[in-house]
Amino acid sequence: MNSKRYITVIAILFAIVGLSACKQKKPEPIRLVQNKAYYTCSMHPQVHEDHSGNCPVCSMKLIKVELTGGNSGMAAHTIKLTAAQIQLAGILLDTVGTAYTSGKKDLTGTVTADENKSEELSSRAAGRVQQLFVRVIGDRITKGQPVYTIYSEDLLEAEKEYLLALQQQKQLHNPDVDYTQFISAARQKLILWGMTNTQIGSLAASGKTSATITINSTINGTVSDIAVHEGDYIVEGSTILKTQNLGSLWVEAQIYASEANEYRVGNAVDVSLPAVGRTLPGKIEFMNPELSDDSKVELLRVSISNQNNLIQPGMMAYVSISSGKNRTLAIPTSAIIYERGMSKVWVKNADGSFSPKFIQIAAGNSSFVPVMSGLNSGDILVSGGAYLLNSEDIFKNGGDKSSMAGMKM
Repeated sequence: MNSKRYITVIAILFAIVGLSACKQKKPEPIRLVQNKAYYTCSMHPQVHEDHSGNCPVCSMKLIKVELTGGNSGMAAHTIKLTAAQIQLAGILLDTVGTAYTSGKKDLTGTVTADENKSEELSSRAAGRVQQLFVRVIGDRITKGQPVYTIYSEDLLEAEKEYLLALQQQKQLHNPDVDYTQFISAARQKLILWGMTNTQIGSLAASGKTSATITINSTINGTVSDIAVHEGDYIVEGSTILKTQNLGSLWVEAQIYASEANEYRVGNAVDVSLPAVGRTLPGKIEFMNPELSDDSKVELLRVSISNQNNLIQPGMMAYVSISSGKNRTLAIPTSAIIYERGMSKVWVKNADGSFSPKFIQIAAGNSSFVPVMSGLNSGDILVSGGAYLLNSEDIFKNGGDKSSMAGMKM
């Protein structure tokens, strides 16, 4: 066989092999199996495992993520997390409401108790404190609740006077003596010195004095200070304890003296509380006319409501004072994710899951932007940690543009 014929035969063999290979079944593309749950790391969300264990990157224990919905529309973008996962991810929630969105200044403040709503329980008679029933600062007390027992010589003598007046009314019948007046005066003394009508009734029924008397609270509130201990001798007017009414609080911030003329008592403000994920309306209640000797700054005090008792003294707050007069439906700027020229937020659904929504916004300030469409007042949205949910959505759906068609505006 000459060389030309040999080359021809080799070429024909390669052609036959190539054609047979083309006729073979093409390999199927690799498909991702979408389970109802997977395990990931709170520090490395790119880790996705189908079983529990430790993170291959940092060796932390993997957490379970429950997935909901199918592979189309909004269901594919719905993410459901447990309470532990929400805490680990640092997700904060806020309620959609109205806010000032024009030019504003932001001040850093601290939540304090409203001293106008504080009360003090004082002793009405001198004596020795035998027993304390309220021992812990932070406990809540109500009117009529026992606070302490006291041994008082003055109270003991007043009890004897009251029993003597009752005895004279029963045994003596002098028409020139008004026994009722004597009884009323002795009874009034006991009330002024801290005894209740029930205690006085028991005293009259038994006819016996008691060495110690239980003194009940005449105020409501949360205990902020306890000024006595068991065994202490107190005089009339001594402070027993102090309470605060946490239903109304102050937020105190400091401003430079050069900026003081820009603010007025009564100005409306927005108070943002990152610890509870809330933004509340408030107003400037007080501006100290005296400057601090050290820093030459002026104290500004804002009053806010604390109806659900979620806010605690000592929390950090941000006070936003707007130059505008009108409030509009607005959301915090921290809740917005800018994606492909559009604005997106994550909202909490009724079943506790989270879903993305595209919205239309207008120009706002550094804290709030007005919402033109896509959200309603009262909606719950993610104001902190939204980018973590967005990253999880990308890992779950692969950033497929076509799957975004099902999202609502």
